[in-house]
Amino acid sequence: MSASAHAVVADLRERIRQFDGRALPDRAVLPFGVPDIDGRLPGGGLALASLHEICGGSEDAVEGTAAMLFAAGIAARTRGQVLWCLTQPDLFAPALAQAGLAPGRVVYAEAGDEKSLLLCFEEGLRHGGLGAVVAEVTRLSMTASRRLQLAAEAGGTLGIALRRLPRGRPADVFALPSAAVTRWRVSLRPSAPLPVPGIGRARWLLQLVRCRAGEAADFDVEASDAEGRIALSSGLADRSPAADAWSRSASA
Repeated sequence: MSASAHAVVADLRERIRQFDGRALPDRAVLPFGVPDIDGRLPGGGLALASLHEICGGSEDAVEGTAAMLFAAGIAARTRGQVLWCLTQPDLFAPALAQAGLAPGRVVYAEAGDEKSLLLCFEEGLRHGGLGAVVAEVTRLSMTASRRLQLAAEAGGTLGIALRRLPRGRPADVFALPSAAVTRWRVSLRPSAPLPVPGIGRARWLLQLVRCRAGEAADFDVEASDAEGRIALSSGLADRSPAADAWSRSASA
């Protein structure tokens, strides 16, 4: 094959990677600082100029709070102001601070309905001067998620769609397709035991439900600390399907 033909093939492969998402590793990322998790993400972390989805493991308010703290911890590790869009004034700011997101970094935008909230979300992502934009959304269509992903790419901003599960409708919010680069589900685990009376650091089951150009995986982690960082629990780590299958075959 001639040199010119090699160049054409190489260009074609690069174009294909741009379409199927495997060019994501070349983008700036935000690592978790946990090798087991970062190793599952293209580029070694969350793509910054991208949309990500997070939801609680159930409609229970406590698991919804865990998802909120996970989102706050991610936003806390970005640089610059954070725009937080919501429709219900029930966000507890001191909890965000405990996850590393200081009150002085957060700008709150309370929208009257979901349509207005999505507009605020999109405009915040396109602005380009924010560290991250978080929006508490109940519904997110494929069309809306595509617009948000394009806005995140245009503004170079990390976007987090924090999915609020509607009460009385425990259906999986991730059952429908989305343009989000990653989708995460956060469920509660028993907290870490202490040698003295009291409650230890909270633990979560962190499920990477979808990862563009990557694989799904489950992780048992300790909740976000005051710097927005999570850590693998000492007992259990990677709970991906491959790891579970290996465990079953080893014990057989």
